[in-house]
Amino acid sequence: MTTRTARRTERGLPLPALALAVIAIAFFALPLAGLMSRAPWSDAVSILRRPRVRQALQLSIICSLWATALSALFGLPLAWLLARRRFIGRSVVRALCTLSMVLPPVVGGVALLFALGRRGLVGQWLDRWFDIRLPFTSAAVVVAQTFVAMPFFIVTVEAAIRQADPGHDDAARTLGASSWYSFRRVTLPAIRSALVAGAVLSWARAFGEFGATITFAGSFPGRTQTLPLSVYLALDNDQLQAIVLALLMVAVSFAVLVALRDRWLGGGELTT
Repeated sequence: MTTRTARRTERGLPLPALALAVIAIAFFALPLAGLMSRAPWSDAVSILRRPRVRQALQLSIICSLWATALSALFGLPLAWLLARRRFIGRSVVRALCTLSMVLPPVVGGVALLFALGRRGLVGQWLDRWFDIRLPFTSAAVVVAQTFVAMPFFIVTVEAAIRQADPGHDDAARTLGASSWYSFRRVTLPAIRSALVAGAVLSWARAFGEFGATITFAGSFPGRTQTLPLSVYLALDNDQLQAIVLALLMVAVSFAVLVALRDRWLGGGELTT
C-alpha cells in the first residue's frame, strides 16, 4: 500500500468507527495509567533491591528460560510433524498440543497435579521408582510454565514451516542430503525468524505464568515464588511493592510485543 493510498484510506474512515477505536485504545491504556499514577517512583529502586523481590525475579528468569528451552526442544519437532506429515488424528493432536492456550491456567495446574503429583497418574511411579517428587519444587515451576508456553512456540513455528517451500528439502535430498542434514541446513535457516519469535513469545508467556504455577508448584519464597506470585501476595500487605512489580512485568511484556512488531505486523508501516 502506497502512502497516497493509505492517506485516502485514513480520510475514508467513518467517524463513529474512529471514535470506537479511540475508546478501545483508552480501555487498554487506562489500567496502565492507573498503575503509573500510583507508582512510588522514588522508592522503586529500593523495592526492587529487596531480597525476596530479587529472589522472585531471579527465579522467574531462570525458570522461564528453562521453560523456553524445553518448549523449543520438544516443540520444534512437534511443529514440523504437524506441518509436514499427514497422519490419522492430526487435528486431534494439534488441538491437544494447543489446549493449554485456552484452558484456564488453574485448570492446567490441577491437571498437572493429578498427572505428576505424588499420587498422580505418572507421578506415583516417579516417586516409587526414582524417588522424584515434582510438585512444590522449582522443577514444578518449569513444568507448569512449559505446559502453558510451548503451544505459543508450536503455533508460531508450525505456521512458518507450512509457508516454507518443501521443494527445497526435496531438492536437497535429491542431491544426496540426509533428512537430518536437510532439516538442519535448509528448513531451520528458512524459519529462523519464526523460531526467534516463537521462543520470545514462549518466554514471555512463561515469565508471566501464575495460575498453573501456584496450583502445581505453590508459593514458597526462594523456591517456587515467581514474580507474578509475588505481585499477588504483595497486594495484601505491601501494595507499593505490588505496583512496582506489576509495572516491571508490564514493561517486560510491552518490550516483547514491540520487539516482535516487525514479525507480526510488518513494522506497522503504511508505505511500500
